[in-house]
Amino acid sequence: MTVTERVATKRAAIDWAGLGWMFLFFWYFSGVTQLLIQLTGTAGFAGFRQAFLLSALWLVPLLLFPARARLLAAVLGGALWLCSLAGFGYFLIYGQEFSQSVIFILFESNVSEGSEYLAQYFAWWMVPAFLAYGLGAWLLWRQVRPVYLTRPVALLASLAVLFASVGYPAIRQFSKHDDPLAALENFEERIEPATPWQLVVGYRQYRTQLANMQALLEGSKRIAPLQNLQDAHAGQPATLVLVIGESTNRQRMSLYGYPRQTTPELDQLRDQLQVFDNVVTPRPYTIEALQQVLTFADQENPEAYLSTPSLVNLMKQAGYKTYWITNQQTITKRNTMLTTFSKQADEQFYLNNNREQNARQYDGDVFEPFAKVLADSAPRKFIVVHLLGTHMSYQYRYPQEFEQFTDRSGVPDSVSDDQLPTYNSYDNAVRYNDHVVASLIKSFAASDPNGFLLYLADHGEAVFDAPKDEVLGRNEAAPTSPMYTIPFIVWNSPRWQAAQPRDVSMALQRPYSSSHFIHTWSDLAGLRYAEFDASKSLVSAAFKPRPLLIGNPEQPQNLIDFSLIRPKTVIQAADLVQAAPPAAKVKAGAEL
Repeated sequence: MTVTERVATKRAAIDWAGLGWMFLFFWYFSGVTQLLIQLTGTAGFAGFRQAFLLSALWLVPLLLFPARARLLAAVLGGALWLCSLAGFGYFLIYGQEFSQSVIFILFESNVSEGSEYLAQYFAWWMVPAFLAYGLGAWLLWRQVRPVYLTRPVALLASLAVLFASVGYPAIRQFSKHDDPLAALENFEERIEPATPWQLVVGYRQYRTQLANMQALLEGSKRIAPLQNLQDAHAGQPATLVLVIGESTNRQRMSLYGYPRQTTPELDQLRDQLQVFDNVVTPRPYTIEALQQVLTFADQENPEAYLSTPSLVNLMKQAGYKTYWITNQQTITKRNTMLTTFSKQADEQFYLNNNREQNARQYDGDVFEPFAKVLADSAPRKFIVVHLLGTHMSYQYRYPQEFEQFTDRSGVPDSVSDDQLPTYNSYDNAVRYNDHVVASLIKSFAASDPNGFLLYLADHGEAVFDAPKDEVLGRNEAAPTSPMYTIPFIVWNSPRWQAAQPRDVSMALQRPYSSSHFIHTWSDLAGLRYAEFDASKSLVSAAFKPRPLLIGNPEQPQNLIDFSLIRPKTVIQAADLVQAAPPAAKVKAGAEL
């Protein structure tokens, strides 16, 4: 048989096994890490699926130039292997998926800090793990062989691969969004799980969000300080702690009367706590809520966060050394504002560098940096601890030993069998959140501080709760009470209480919006300044009840007074909101 005949014979039948080995080789560089993520339950299936589809992209040059298949595979594979080491190694060390947040941390750290991290987490077994990972790639490369197709078939196959891997996702996003930038961002989100796009996309997003954050920080520096600031505790050692929770509805806490024991540790501490039971958030989303909670902005002045000092800057002006410990994602488009607040602090501890919010991340990680900060020799400290709390997906928020609720005991009859696992996992997340908050209080108390700790959540969460028991998540266009009712508790140290005795029993049931939180915090901390408004302080004798406005302040006509909505009639309030979708439901992974 002549050479021409042999080639013709090869092209007559498609070498499916050869195609399979090619694909498996290129999948390896994204798939191994994504498979580990799946096996450990670190994150959802979306990343694995996207990495699988995008791995086919690298088949194109091998299909078009089969005579150089092994050489092309070696070059492309070598580059992909090098790029994949970042994600593979990061997962081995931290048990998290590589993201732009990691790039942010890397660029914010110096060589010494980077060396300390590696020394702390490096273990002997990592060397054979990296060698085995490289060996696996080499063994797969040895199986790669040319797959000969007729030129038209090769071109058609290449176009099909391009369309399936990147063409269709791109067309879908650009057809869904009128804004090309929004379409690009959504497209990037879909290709990010695969090598090398996790580095390319991560770095581009890092540069974009860093520029946004720097612009916000520069704007913050130009804001004038508060006028005539006076501190009742000036010159005294003091430690004040603000713990910000996430997505926690107080109606699901036994501390607030929920029949299931979801907060056993806080229940035991109740005699030491001031438990405020009528506080609501103005917005059901983290960024929008905290822009008001941490600044002088409110529903009537929503842009004031850009022109007035933040709580962090207020405490710095009062002479406190400031710290920010966060288990939230570090730098994403949604979280740039949070990172800006954190960068205003003197020291930061970023603990959550997962690519997506729906990933296994426990708030117990805050204990170590919290203890470190408490031991700091600074005489006056202001500490913010930002938890991931009970954010979706709830099963990722608690370790196995906190899976207390698994059956229908204490569950309303309205909860269906399909809803039950999610309902139970939320209660388990609340129970673990109880452990974290109570542990922070106990750790703080053990340091014999002169100060107080205040815990509140940014917003609530509807998890098949009355008055509309089919709703899961948050939707500002169709509000229900669980989305807005939040826990608000204060623990005062004996030293602080003795120096500043205050009876707040008359204030515990006051209707209050956390949009005016900065005035309450200032009052508790003994701070006064020209901009302080005692009538907006929950614990002040001069407190003045105000409408508890909820909704989007950019559409003032849609604002609703929450205090006028009884839980059983909350759903009727949605009729007051323009374009409220029927039976609105927020999917898992909803934005913060």
